[in-house]
Amino acid sequence: MMQLSASISSSSSPFLGQINTNYRTPRVSVSVKSNGVCKCVAATPQAPVEETAYTTKVSRNVNMSKLQAGYLFPEVARRRSAHMLKYPDAHVISLGIGDTTEPIPDVITSAMAEKSHSLSTLEGYSGYGAEQGDKKLRAAIASTYYGDLGIDESDIFVSDGAKCDISRLQILFGSNVTMACQDPSYPAYVDSSVIMGQTGQFQKDVEKYGNIEYMRCTPSNGFFPDLSTITKTDIIFFCSPNNPTGSTATREQLKQLVEFAKKNGSIIVYDSAYAMYISDDSPRSIFEIPGAKELTFHLGLSLDLASHSPFPLRTREQVAIETSSFSKYAGFTGVRLGWTVVPKELLFSDGFPVARDFNRIVCTCFNGASNIAQAGGLACLSPEGLKAMRDTVGFYKENTDIIVDTFNSLGFDVYGGKNAPYVWVHFPGRSSWEVFGEILEKTHLVTTPGSGFGPGGEGFVRVSAFGHRGNVLEACKRLKQLYK
Repeated sequence: MMQLSASISSSSSPFLGQINTNYRTPRVSVSVKSNGVCKCVAATPQAPVEETAYTTKVSRNVNMSKLQAGYLFPEVARRRSAHMLKYPDAHVISLGIGDTTEPIPDVITSAMAEKSHSLSTLEGYSGYGAEQGDKKLRAAIASTYYGDLGIDESDIFVSDGAKCDISRLQILFGSNVTMACQDPSYPAYVDSSVIMGQTGQFQKDVEKYGNIEYMRCTPSNGFFPDLSTITKTDIIFFCSPNNPTGSTATREQLKQLVEFAKKNGSIIVYDSAYAMYISDDSPRSIFEIPGAKELTFHLGLSLDLASHSPFPLRTREQVAIETSSFSKYAGFTGVRLGWTVVPKELLFSDGFPVARDFNRIVCTCFNGASNIAQAGGLACLSPEGLKAMRDTVGFYKENTDIIVDTFNSLGFDVYGGKNAPYVWVHFPGRSSWEVFGEILEKTHLVTTPGSGFGPGGEGFVRVSAFGHRGNVLEACKRLKQLYK
């Protein structure tokens, strides 16, 4: 008996690509001779029959097609993986994606372990928690980071990380708002804006999306935009200490930003995910700035019941939301825990409280942060936990000093590093992806190309201080050999 078989390539997998299954079944002619011997002669094969993959009638979100290539960090990881396949015996060191490397302090993991174990008991079990977060944790965040800034626990929304909250805030704002962001900046701001439909098409000649206001931040302006040249927008995303440049806005600069937002009626979304890295007197929160949240008095219609006369009512001028995270303080990049502050006094143009709509978004899209992670967060904010986080931050800041000293010794212009775990290195006249490839190929060291953070990042490479000390020292040794 003759068996006929057909091979199916891996491209037939729906997870790998479009189905393209070609079956070739040859026709067989049999000639019979008097000696009884059969000869099988294959005829000329027919052309393969093209099969079209089944498609639904659901159209693709047109905004997804606007996105350029892959999201920056998965693309960096993809190129790292390809390099490791090419050089399987190489010791590849990653100072690219900003992922923490040092163990979570025991005082924090012990609290999570205790909470985890308690879930196996009748007394300790808990199911769904409040979508806004554990009340004790919200109170601890408010008192620890916003103690004298007029923020209370009801303004705090605990989440699974600042990045997730950025997308929830975009859902809150909707597709009809205009947006501004620093250039360069964390790519989640721009990409989420594109997905929401807030932008026009990508303009390849200038490497920008239409309808986004790119606030250029360069060494020449101290990495703070010239607000006199910035067009009015509804939303302003601003990160300080900044990712990727490592720069920190001064108090005076943030005063200018708040006044600019008040003048234009804008809302600032302030990303303070690296605030614990600040070692000078730079503001750690936008709410430190007068005008971001300040008391004002006016005569209202309410009456003093005793005198039957009007009395001053207190209101607050509010222009800001703040988002933050335990990721880079306590090593929670995989645990996932953060928070967003939406003061109840922040109002939309029709007077409706922003926090009430954000609460609805949270209750619709989210069931609350893990109760185990929140137990860890509460431990982070204990006296022992705060000390442990400061020690961890201090370790990464020492790594930063080593990296900065290395590039300075090689004659490069180096920025950042003082108040952030990122070093921003200038390679003038060169493509940042080209430099990324050169460093990876010749030193087996992963960095991050600056252009992935926006057109203002071209010619720069970001080097992360998140790494084991031995790896950081080895990486700097290789860099010195490459650029000496």
